[in-house]
Amino acid sequence: MPPMKQELHIIGAGMAGSEAAWQAVSAGVPVVLHEMRPHIGTEAHKTGGFAELVCSNSFRSDDAEQNAVGLLHWEMRRAGSLIMGMADRHKVPAGGALAVDRDAFSEEVTETLKRHPLVRVETGEIAGLPPPDWRHVIIATGPLTSPALAEAIRALTGEESLAFFDAIAPIIHRETIDMDIAWFQSRYDKVGPGGTGKDYINCPMDREQYAAFIRALMEAEKADFKEWEKSTPYFNGCLPIEVMAESGPETLRHGPMKPRGLTNAHKPDEKAYAVVQLRQDNRLGTLYNMVGFQTKMKYADQVKVFRTIPGLEKAEFARLGGLHRNTFLNSPRVLDQQLRLKADLRLRFAGQVTGVEGYVESAAMGLMAGRMAVAEIRGEAFAPPPSTTAHGALINHITGGHIETTDAGGSSFQPMNVNFGLFPPIEKIKVLEGKRLKHPEQAVARKLAYTARAKAAFSEWLDRSRAKAAE
Repeated sequence: MPPMKQELHIIGAGMAGSEAAWQAVSAGVPVVLHEMRPHIGTEAHKTGGFAELVCSNSFRSDDAEQNAVGLLHWEMRRAGSLIMGMADRHKVPAGGALAVDRDAFSEEVTETLKRHPLVRVETGEIAGLPPPDWRHVIIATGPLTSPALAEAIRALTGEESLAFFDAIAPIIHRETIDMDIAWFQSRYDKVGPGGTGKDYINCPMDREQYAAFIRALMEAEKADFKEWEKSTPYFNGCLPIEVMAESGPETLRHGPMKPRGLTNAHKPDEKAYAVVQLRQDNRLGTLYNMVGFQTKMKYADQVKVFRTIPGLEKAEFARLGGLHRNTFLNSPRVLDQQLRLKADLRLRFAGQVTGVEGYVESAAMGLMAGRMAVAEIRGEAFAPPPSTTAHGALINHITGGHIETTDAGGSSFQPMNVNFGLFPPIEKIKVLEGKRLKHPEQAVARKLAYTARAKAAFSEWLDRSRAKAAE
């Protein structure tokens, strides 16, 4: 395929930017790849290499049969991903996970792109919005976007800056909540916009359970701040529950865990001393977030402490809580389905800045953004992968699958790893080969059904895309 004349400018050579560049040049579109490192560093990066892994060297599970991230690996490999190809070349032993030699991985990604005849690398900061004559742009600058560019984007979109300690509440798979203990009800049965008066799942605690919970909460091991994060203040509307509890043991009971206006449907004559509420987090109704439960507890302690809550003893978490400095867009409001900024359609976004979490998810959005840009430059329509695929589920989450507002009217959109809770649900599988399945067997069968459906749909989508490109 002969190269095209229109250039694609990509700002940021991290996981997403590198993948987007590879997808574009593989389709014959010349790329100008802008990277400010090493001339201008960040607090987290150590080198000027492309696709530098700043935290873990793990791409997480490589199980494409029963794990959503492993499924995403599979789809990316099928789509000719540079990031997955380099990860496979530089993998190191990690059990069922895919982990890499971070230095060798970054070095080969860098050299592969730099020596490609359609890639031109320009170093230096893009301090503000790209020039008007850049017709096609992908911004893939990640959670450490330079202040000047972040401020320009904020001014253009009207959204508040999200560069603060972002305390995130855990999200739980709905099917793992024990509804023999929990019940549906809104406080005072209030019917809000689009609600029914039964919009929350409520988990009750008596006095002793509440006291034990507070003790466990205060004794749990908390995340440490990186040196460069210590000067960043908390966002007052999103304080971690540990910080609230430090002001007194009854604080949470008069805050996010207040029992007022709630009647236990299973025991209407018993008044709960405290109540944990969970609110629907996606339009599919498969995920529920713990209201007001932003936390900086370490992951193992989160699981241990939160499973002491009545009704959540067997809870499975789609995302655990966290606390970190972050910069990301309120994507459901400001991006269209092609990952373009509604306020300036020549600007397309990719990677963690769009509201996905994790190396692989960031690279996957780079893969999609690169292919979307290619289609736009060719003057072709681009149909994203179906929402039954891992890529499609992520795009759906960041462009409209999330319920956008909290009770106070503000945004509740948060970064998310890929997980089966983002996929359209599959009906419960009770029988396999004529045998009724127990609960653990059902869970395995359901995951197998999700991945089989996704693989078929992604393969069909990829075949159609290749056929169109060959016309």
